[in-house]
Amino acid sequence: MRKALPCPYRVVLGLLLASSAPWAAAADAAPIVHVGTGSLSGIHDAKAGLDEFKGIPYAAPPVGALRWKPPQAVAAWSGVRAADRFGPRCMQRPLYGDMVFRSNGMSEDCLYLNVWTPAHRDKGKLPVLVYFYGGSLLAGDGSEPRYDGASLARRGIVTVTVNFRLDVFGLLALPALAAESPQHASGNYSLMDMTAALRWVQDNIAAFGGDPAQVTIGGESAGSMAVSALMASPAAQGLMQRAIGESGAVLGNLKPMPLAEAEQKGTDFMRKVGARSLADLRAMPADTLMKALGSSDSGGFDMTIDGAVLPRSPEDIYAAGGQAHIPLLVGSNSQEGFYAALLDQQAPTPANYRAGVRKLLGAEHVDEALKLYPGNDEAEVKASGTALSGDQFIAFSTWRWMDWQYRTGGAPVYYYYFGQPRPAKRDGSAGPGTGAVHSGEIEYALGNLAGNKVYAWTDTDRRVSATMEGYWANFIKTGDPNGAGLPYWPAVAAQDGGLLRQVIGADTHGVVDRNAARYEFLQRVEPDAHL
Repeated sequence: MRKALPCPYRVVLGLLLASSAPWAAAADAAPIVHVGTGSLSGIHDAKAGLDEFKGIPYAAPPVGALRWKPPQAVAAWSGVRAADRFGPRCMQRPLYGDMVFRSNGMSEDCLYLNVWTPAHRDKGKLPVLVYFYGGSLLAGDGSEPRYDGASLARRGIVTVTVNFRLDVFGLLALPALAAESPQHASGNYSLMDMTAALRWVQDNIAAFGGDPAQVTIGGESAGSMAVSALMASPAAQGLMQRAIGESGAVLGNLKPMPLAEAEQKGTDFMRKVGARSLADLRAMPADTLMKALGSSDSGGFDMTIDGAVLPRSPEDIYAAGGQAHIPLLVGSNSQEGFYAALLDQQAPTPANYRAGVRKLLGAEHVDEALKLYPGNDEAEVKASGTALSGDQFIAFSTWRWMDWQYRTGGAPVYYYYFGQPRPAKRDGSAGPGTGAVHSGEIEYALGNLAGNKVYAWTDTDRRVSATMEGYWANFIKTGDPNGAGLPYWPAVAAQDGGLLRQVIGADTHGVVDRNAARYEFLQRVEPDAHL
């Protein structure tokens, strides 16, 4: 019998084997990569043919004196750091019941990212997706199964999910913070974190087989809004070559706050928690600040036109063509909102509908609104009420992004409308309505239906997911979603009084979208809603 090597020698031998090639290639050995701050040991999934690296620090822990500071560089480490489990999720309140976390608890020390990459990746540089989660910039995490990167990695894409500061920790603006900033700016720490992660990708993704010159940024809801903001931010220019936005943008009625308004909110919060100075606020326990925020997800902190990360309103930047001139794949879902909310749970009658529209938009706009969103019978009330609710919530801002990028972005735009409703739940219950709800496209687009155990997915769902993920993968690789076996998706162009758009669902096909009049109306009459 061969005598086993003593443990220290086994470690050294493992490191020698790992360093004999760009990536560790032993069949079931933990893969090792070398990044700018040290070596990382990940997980090899032989069945999937992937290597996974989780909980990689891309910035220093934003704690103590670094709370509400731009992200700082990570300290280098010696030896091999284990990257085999998700890092902590950022501080957040339990606001949304559909979030499932695999993270290692919750902490302010949360600036970590995760990488999924093909195990056999030595044939050339691979395209990269960096994906930002949704959750109103108040909640969410890169460990959620719906964002898992394995499926896209199996298609030859290095996939990255990123944690970033949230809520008061990521968005607080104060005059005292502006005073200590070289740019005289405050707020937008969430966006700064995302930008730092993109810089990390530029510096390190080649170690995972990725090409820093082929980076797509993508996101859903608040993550999509962040993508639209990063395209307008001078700090992020050159860090991405393509962009994907799923339901949301910082345009239309979802503009960032002016700095003065954001700083007033911050000052009010500081007073509420009894802090007399910025030093007092930084010294307060994170849990104390969380409790002071309450249980509502509205009326709180938001992205800010801070003069640095966002030097001007994104509307002005896009109108002037100052955003990134890169291909954009963008769209929204068929049931982003629901008529019942507009009617305050009243019966879907024309009278109740008119009263709901009047309450939402004002008496002076109700007649014009009803021409664009008619409600003459129950069927129209349900259809138009759902459309208006969805537009007002997030579809309008998404359209506005598409329209600006088409007009001033100097690159192809691919516009979609996702209409596949989720199936019944495994317990036999079903959700409201018959359309694709907000966030309902994520598992389809990223190939993660199997990771969501709530729904009884059908063959039709799996077919729709294969189509949608195929579009996403092709776009990430080439800037064009089209490819073999997929229905043709034309880029946005004027045709027959509208713009070309792709309907994605059980029957995927192109249409001419003629809803511009609805959105131009909302641009005139809708008050800014922020996040």
